Amino acid sequence: MTHPVTDKTPVTLLGLGAMGTALARAWLAAGHPLTVWNRTPTRARALAADGARTAGSAAEAVAAHTLVVVCLLDDASVEDTLTGVDLTGKDLVNLTTGTPAQARTRAEWAAARGARYLDGGIMAVPPMIGVPDAGGYVLYSGAPDLFEQHRATLAVPAGTAYVGENPGHAALHDVALLSAMYGMFAGAAHAFALIRREDIDPTAFAPLLADWLTAMVPAVHLTAEQLRSGDYTKGVTSTLAMQTAGTPAFLATAEEQGVSPELLSPYFALMRRRLAEGGGEEDLTGVIDLLLRRPA
Repeated sequence: MTHPVTDKTPVTLLGLGAMGTALARAWLAAGHPLTVWNRTPTRARALAADGARTAGSAAEAVAAHTLVVVCLLDDASVEDTLTGVDLTGKDLVNLTTGTPAQARTRAEWAAARGARYLDGGIMAVPPMIGVPDAGGYVLYSGAPDLFEQHRATLAVPAGTAYVGENPGHAALHDVALLSAMYGMFAGAAHAFALIRREDIDPTAFAPLLADWLTAMVPAVHLTAEQLRSGDYTKGVTSTLAMQTAGTPAFLATAEEQGVSPELLSPYFALMRRRLAEGGGEEDLTGVIDLLLRRPA
C-alpha cells in the first residue's frame, strides 16, 4: 500500500493494544501516513482497512519512517522488539510506561544506536485519545529540539506537556501524578467504607465528596510554595499540631463503623513523627521530608 501525498509527518507505531490503537486512529483521522506493527498481526486488520500500512516485522515498520512511536507493555518489551533493528537516523518516541531510570537508560541505548530519543508518559485513558476536550495529555522529556520538531504531530492524539531535557522526567511526572491519584482514591475508598453500613445513599454522598476534594485541591499550590521557600509555616491555616490532635476522632470513627484504618494510619503516623520533631506550627508539608529519609 502506498500512502497519498501529504504534508503530514509520516508515523511508525509499534504496539496496538488499547492505547496504541487509539493513537493510531487519531493519526489516521488527522491524515498522517501511518505504518503499524503489532506482535499479534490480527490487531492491525481494522487499522489497515482505515488506511494504515501494516508491516510484517518491527524492523520493516521502523524502516518505513523517521518518526517511530513505541507503545508496548513494558521496558523489556521495548528491548525485545527493537534489539537488532536498525535505528540509525530515527526519532524514537517511547510512550511505554516505565520508571525514570529505565527512561534514562533507554535514551542512552537509543543514542548508542544512532537514534534521537523522547520519553513520554500518557496522562489519559484510550477513550480520551483523539478527543480535544477530554483533558488527556502526554508528558514528554528528552532533547528539546526533537520535541519541537515533532510537537504538532505528537499533539494530534492528545495535548503535550514538555517537562525537561532529562529523559527520566516524563516518567517521574507520570508516576508522581498517578501516585497522587491513587492517594485520592484511597481516601475516597475509606470515606465510602465509613458510610457503607449506614442508611446513606452513596450516590447522594458522592457529590459532597467530589465537591470537598475539589475545594481542597488548591492546597497543593501552597505546599509547592512552602517547599520552594523552605518555610513550612507560611500561609498555614490549620497547623500540624491542630490537625494531629484531631486524628484520634478519625480512628475512633473507623472503629465504631467497623472499618479498617489501614489507609489512614500510615499518614497519621507520619504526622505524629513530624510533630514530635517540633513541627507543630508547620503545615503538613514536613511529612514530605520524612518520606525522603531512608531507614538505617
